Amino acid sequence: MAGKKGGNDRHQCHCVFCGRSQDEVELMIETPTAAICSDCAAMAHEYCREALGEGKSVAETIRSNGRVEGDAKMFKPSEIKSFLDQYVIGQDAAKKSLAVAVYNHYKRIGQSAEDDIIEKSNILLVGPTGTGKTLLARTIARMLNVPFAIVDATVLTEAGYVGEDVESILTRLLQDSDYDVKRAEKGIVFIDEIDKIARKSDNPSITRDVSGEGVQQALLKILEGTVVNVPPQGGRKHPEQKMIAVNTENILFICGGAFEGIERNIAQRLNTQVIGFGAQKKRELIDRDNLIQYIAPQDLRSYGLIPEIIGRLPVLTHLDPLDRNSLLSILTEPKNALVRQYEELFALDGIKLRIQRPVLEFIVDTAIEYKLGARGLRSICEAIMTDAMFEAPTSGRKTLTVTLPYARERVARYAGRMVG
Repeated sequence: MAGKKGGNDRHQCHCVFCGRSQDEVELMIETPTAAICSDCAAMAHEYCREALGEGKSVAETIRSNGRVEGDAKMFKPSEIKSFLDQYVIGQDAAKKSLAVAVYNHYKRIGQSAEDDIIEKSNILLVGPTGTGKTLLARTIARMLNVPFAIVDATVLTEAGYVGEDVESILTRLLQDSDYDVKRAEKGIVFIDEIDKIARKSDNPSITRDVSGEGVQQALLKILEGTVVNVPPQGGRKHPEQKMIAVNTENILFICGGAFEGIERNIAQRLNTQVIGFGAQKKRELIDRDNLIQYIAPQDLRSYGLIPEIIGRLPVLTHLDPLDRNSLLSILTEPKNALVRQYEELFALDGIKLRIQRPVLEFIVDTAIEYKLGARGLRSICEAIMTDAMFEAPTSGRKTLTVTLPYARERVARYAGRMVG
C-alpha cells in the first residue's frame, strides 16, 4: 500500500531507512509492519543495479524464474526430461532431443558476446497427429517460464497476399510477453503444421506458390536470426502503427508437422539404399510399422521442404505412433490425466466418480479404431460423460460408477454421428 503526501487522518508512519515522516516525502510505500519512502526505494534500486547487473536494470538481470541471466545452469537435460515425463507419456527419443537442444540454446544465450561460437539449434518434430508435438513444446515453455507462442503455418502467406505475414509469428510472442521486447527475444515459438507449407510441385511454374515455397523463403531469415520490424497489432490493417524491432537471434523455434504420407518416401529410400550381400538381412531389421523413426533430411526435401529451411532446423526428431499401452497410460498417469480431470469435475459437486478398467480399455480401442490418437481420447470421454455431467449436479448422488454397457451405448451414438 502506498500513501501520498497530503492531508489524511491516518497515523504518521516513518521510513525505516531515513526516518522521515509521510509529510516530508513525496511517496511512502507501506506494509503492515514497516514503510520506505520513494527516495530510499530509488537508492536501493540503484544499488541493486550495481551489485547484480553491472549497470543493467534488475528486470534485465534476473530471469522470471529467479536465475541470473548469465547463469548457464538453468535446467539440466535430465531435469527437463523428468519434468516432461510428468505430462507426456512415452516419446523418450523426442524428449531427450528436445531437452538437449533447449539446454544448449539457453547456454548459448548465456555466453558473452565475445565468445559467440555456438550457433542456434532450431528443432523439427515429425510425428502423426495426436502424439504430443504441441504438448511437448507447451510443457517446456511452462517449465522455463519464458514467453511462448503457437502459430499455425497454414494461415501464413507470402507478403502482399491475403493471409498473415510471417511477422505475425512474432506479434503473438510479443503479446505473450506483454510487449516486453527483451523478454520476447528469449522466448519459444512453436510453428505447427509446418508440413502444410511444403512445395506443391517440383516443376517450375509461372504462378507463385504463395502459401507454400513462398512462406518457406520468408521464414528463412527469421529462423536464422535477424532484426524484424513487427506490427504490434498484427496484419496490415493499421499502416499508421509504429513498428517494434525484434531480434530473433535468441528465439528458439520449434516446428512440428504430421507429414502425412512421408512414410512412402522413407520406404523408397530404405529400399534403394540397402545394397549388397547383406541387403535382405538389413531389410528384415526395418520396423515397417513405424517407418517414421528412420526419417532423414532427404525425406523432408522429397516431401517438399526446401534445402535452406531444412538446414535451419538442424535438430530433427520423431514422435512414435501411440500404441494401446501408451494410450491407456495417457488416460490415467499424467498430472492432468483425463480420468483425474473428470474425477475432479465430479468431486466439485460432491460426487465420487469410479470408471471401471474395461471402460478405459474400450475408450482406447475406440480411439485406435478411428485413428484419433491421444487427442481423440477426450472426444470419446466427453461422449460417455456428457449425460452424467448433465444429471449429476441435481441428482443428489454421492457416487457414480461408469460401466462398460453404459459406455458402449454412449459411444454408439457418437460413432453414429461420425458416420453420418
